[in-house]
Amino acid sequence: MAQDVCPVVSGEDRARLEALVADRNQALKHVQRAWIVLYSADRLPVAEVARRIGLGRPAVWRWQRRYAEQGVAGLVRDKTRKPGKPATPADTVARVVALTCSEPQGEATHWTGRAMAKATGLSLRTVQRIWAAHDLQPHRIRTFKRSNDPAFAAKLEAIVGLYLDPPAHSLVLSVDEKSQIQALDRTQPGLPLKPGKAGTLTHDDKRHGTTTLFAALNILDGTVIGRCMQRHRHQEFLRFLNAIEREIPAGKVIHVILDNYATHKHPKVLAWLARHPRWTFHFTPTSGSWLNAVETFFSALTRRRLKRGTFRSIVDLQASIHRYLAEHNQDPRPFTWTRSADQILDNLTHLNAPVH
Repeated sequence: MAQDVCPVVSGEDRARLEALVADRNQALKHVQRAWIVLYSADRLPVAEVARRIGLGRPAVWRWQRRYAEQGVAGLVRDKTRKPGKPATPADTVARVVALTCSEPQGEATHWTGRAMAKATGLSLRTVQRIWAAHDLQPHRIRTFKRSNDPAFAAKLEAIVGLYLDPPAHSLVLSVDEKSQIQALDRTQPGLPLKPGKAGTLTHDDKRHGTTTLFAALNILDGTVIGRCMQRHRHQEFLRFLNAIEREIPAGKVIHVILDNYATHKHPKVLAWLARHPRWTFHFTPTSGSWLNAVETFFSALTRRRLKRGTFRSIVDLQASIHRYLAEHNQDPRPFTWTRSADQILDNLTHLNAPVH
């Protein structure tokens, strides 16, 4: 049986060991080894050291001996394999990477760690390490949609041009509506955030109707004109246009960026546009709503006010939205577009290139 060891720890080594156990970013195994030496230096029995650390006595003996032979440096260096020898052969790693980037076996939609481990004869942890080293995440997927608009490039250049270099004495507005915003009330009160526990919301809810938010983002100063309405037909859209018309000073030319929703192209809307010559509509390309800047405002509204909100009526929901608009307009930030149309087209050409 191994004998108890009481290592002699110098003042310098003790300072290094105490720094190890105080470092919150240090690996747990290194902290445990440092405590083993510190407790042993205080002449605690091996059984007591093992109890305090939560390890077995053989582990205590092993790290006492390692410290005696190699000092503090030996505690933070593992001897599980020869230095410089890779944990997994390079050809095996290459095979795992190639398999991960190919279709999985059978009718599975993607590779899982256990399926890859079974196919390659490796452990699950080894597969996970290889995936992490090569930034492979087969469980994740991103969706995309290509625009088939024949005038895509022309519309892109016109809209990006308005963002990067708006015409003088004009106003650029990004306009859209966020429809079907639900007034959701929870069936029970949720629990607040606590250390170690996330906040909670009930899975089921009570629905009290919906509202539609019409919004116009001023590209220059970041302010938003918004109106909540019960529906989103051309009648409501015309009412919103009239509200904007009343708020914009006379003499300002108004350029509006908006999507291809049928309401925006209704004959009565086009007739209204003809009666207001200072207004010009710029429609985004088909499947190109990402070009509409007001979508960023809708995203922030959803995250910060709607997603976790509790609303007992439509009036309650609309009041909350109006308060958010007021708060936003108290400290607005100008919208900044950073990429030119040529850069976007180059990226799209690269992404749409066939894979060989």
